[in-house]
Amino acid sequence: MDKKAILAVSFGTSYQDTLERTIAAIEKELAAVFPDRILLRAFTSGMICRKLKERDGIVIPSPAQALEQLLGEGVTDVVIQPTHVINGAEYDKLMAQAEPFRDKFARLTVGAPLLTSIEDYKAVADAVLEQLPEQQADTAQVFMGHGTEHYVNPSYTQLEYLFHDMGRKDIIIGTVEGYPGLEQVLRRLSERPEVKKAQLHPLMVVAGDHARNDLAGEEPDSWKSALESAGYQVACDLRGLGEFPGIQRLFAEHARQAADNRD
Repeated sequence: MDKKAILAVSFGTSYQDTLERTIAAIEKELAAVFPDRILLRAFTSGMICRKLKERDGIVIPSPAQALEQLLGEGVTDVVIQPTHVINGAEYDKLMAQAEPFRDKFARLTVGAPLLTSIEDYKAVADAVLEQLPEQQADTAQVFMGHGTEHYVNPSYTQLEYLFHDMGRKDIIIGTVEGYPGLEQVLRRLSERPEVKKAQLHPLMVVAGDHARNDLAGEEPDSWKSALESAGYQVACDLRGLGEFPGIQRLFAEHARQAADNRD
């Protein structure tokens, strides 16, 4: 009988509280969907892994280390499910680490990141809208994605376009490390003179440093400070996407699709 595992791969976070509400919650959903599989956690961020080990004595393996561990335990069938939002650099890094192991397991498959198919975009939009208040003319819902130099960066603008097609033109999506950025967010807000309030949200699985500092921090260069300086009344909702049940279910569905793929 095959020994099976599911490897949940995240970028990682050193904030234990948000880890439990996001990454651990997704892993719990995965474990419920795959009761016949061992579940193992891995992080792609070496910096976070080192910090957790030095500060807390917690050892989180990289994907390659986790796959070596599963090999040593006699596992023959592995589903890798990333908790990444886009098919970007971290996903490419994961695929590169997994590739040498393809011939070492009887079966190794990889689930898709959050935003992959157009059906995924619709499911993510639905999951987010379940958590938002009704649209109000004087309020913008502003989301901060991570952003990247990777060619999939337009995923963020496609998601915003979809929200608008669904009637939620109050939603603006920017990124902290890509385009559109804060400058574009402020310009978009200025094009709607009826907007006096902005609610800020992270468009990230985990609400870590970027959410707490770049988005909602008190420093003058944070998005919160910039919008307040521009005259907006600002509130912050620092829940990561991983806290939303619809997002947890979508990751589990991607893992199920990978497990069912017999190619």
